[in-house]
Amino acid sequence: MSTFNDLKRIEAFANLSQAGETLLQQGLVGDRVSARHAVLHQGEPVSGAIVILGGRLRVFTMGPNGNEATLYFVNPGETCVLALNCLFNDHLYPAWVEADLPTRFARIAGPVYRRLFDIEPGVREMTVRSLSTLVYRLMEELDEIHSRPLAQRLAQFVLRHANSQGILHTTQLGLARHLGTTREGIARVLGSPSVRKLFATRRGCIAIKDLFGVRRLLSGPRS
Repeated sequence: MSTFNDLKRIEAFANLSQAGETLLQQGLVGDRVSARHAVLHQGEPVSGAIVILGGRLRVFTMGPNGNEATLYFVNPGETCVLALNCLFNDHLYPAWVEADLPTRFARIAGPVYRRLFDIEPGVREMTVRSLSTLVYRLMEELDEIHSRPLAQRLAQFVLRHANSQGILHTTQLGLARHLGTTREGIARVLGSPSVRKLFATRRGCIAIKDLFGVRRLLSGPRS
């Protein structure tokens, strides 16, 4: 199926005017990348809006020591808001983006997206909603970084991203990259007696053993 038809399945693009559809097809490119593939680098000019069709992108920062910290994920049907901000304000991209999973996305040329924003209510609504959602996501992340110990941050991340069986497929290094710490720090937390009661670790995954215990940990003191 074409990238254009896939985009039409997303609410913001489902009811474009004829002029909007014609414009979109003129400035649309589809792409498919493997997990860990770099999509945008810090300081790079942004040529277009990115809309996820399948998979997931990870937007992250990197500290002077090389530790990474996830800012937010871009899921199917969503667009990268930092990229939109760069498009509308002529800024260079302020973070890094990589595929967290094998990912398909549409890239809509900047001038085309800006024109669609002007003439298509659905595109305007998606853009404003995405901006609002990002503000809350970033506030939650900052709250966790500044007020929660690592054990609580790890528990929150696993709870948010585990599948319906309570399993998150990731490594200790992967958790460290998301939480802005080191693999050794993650290993110490997972090896502590209190956390071993809550999670089971296997090669390439971590599983929730005691959901109520995880919830008690998250509702406990933040220091």
